[in-house]
Amino acid sequence: MDQDTIRLEKSLQDEQQTVVFRLADESYGIEIFRVNEIIRLREITPVPRTERHVKGLVNLRGKTIPVIDLRTRFALPTCEETESSRIIVVESESGQIGVVVDAVTEVLTLDADSIEETPVLVSDSENQFVRAVAKTNSKLITLLDLDHALAA
Repeated sequence: MDQDTIRLEKSLQDEQQTVVFRLADESYGIEIFRVNEIIRLREITPVPRTERHVKGLVNLRGKTIPVIDLRTRFALPTCEETESSRIIVVESESGQIGVVVDAVTEVLTLDADSIEETPVLVSDSENQFVRAVAKTNSKLITLLDLDHALAA
């Protein structure tokens, strides 16, 4: 059993607080302990010759952080940014990274019983960024493996 599998099984046994956000009318969640802050969308300075999902850099209180577009990263259709669009600043293996999302909707405490492993049919090498799926009364929330989702 590898470290990722052990970590996944441990996280599926515990209650977890999750920041839920929307992308293309779907709900996604990331563990709250990975989130540093949530900020309004601001000017993003493009950086030439970077991956398509890297939108550029932002100045956050004097610190320059890279920003990625999860819609592009997940091959979702593009859309206009709105008043609800936000940048979630997360802690990653490479330091702080900003993630553009359509909207941040809520913070939930998910019981271990509501979290299931990703069904085999949708868990191939192209979807390694999906860690698990959480069921709530009204919807399914795709729980992201942030390190895989942010990997270049």
